[in-house]
Amino acid sequence: MIRVLIVDDHQLVRSGLRLLLESEDDMTVEDEAGNAEDAVRLARLHKPDVVLLDVVMPGGSGLDAAPDIKEAADNELVAAVREVAGGGSYVHPTLGARLAAAEAEAQARAAADPLSDREREVLRLLALGHTNQEIAKMLFISVRTAETHRAHIMQKLRLSTRAELVRYALDHGLLEEGEAE
Repeated sequence: MIRVLIVDDHQLVRSGLRLLLESEDDMTVEDEAGNAEDAVRLARLHKPDVVLLDVVMPGGSGLDAAPDIKEAADNELVAAVREVAGGGSYVHPTLGARLAAAEAEAQARAAADPLSDREREVLRLLALGHTNQEIAKMLFISVRTAETHRAHIMQKLRLSTRAELVRYALDHGLLEEGEAE
């Protein structure tokens, strides 16, 4: 028997999932939880085979996955529970495609601009001629942190001199007029 814990903040969704799963001969719903705290407590108590957990995405997420996950057909949900209970994994095809696309986009962005916002800021200040000590004071960081940022910038961009840093900053518009310190 596959023992399931259902976690969703909507009672109606939990009830619907319970009805669906308990109509299967090889499944039983051990319990339901409406929040993460109860989910942890009930999972420790019941030790279910599968936890159906509502994916709570923070606002502004690029994936907006929750609506797609809940679109799974009844038989698809049942098959997913069986797959996970058997030690496998399951990702809804639409979500999988969106995850792959988001990962590809993130990799493309990283390849196009491997620097973090803070590293771009440090690079700009370096290119403007500031020392590590001045940068540390301006950005309210330690000198060691400023030096670490500089080392990471040089490594990521495969540069070895301050002149190369300045050239990169110029080529990438980091020294546009009005940004001088």
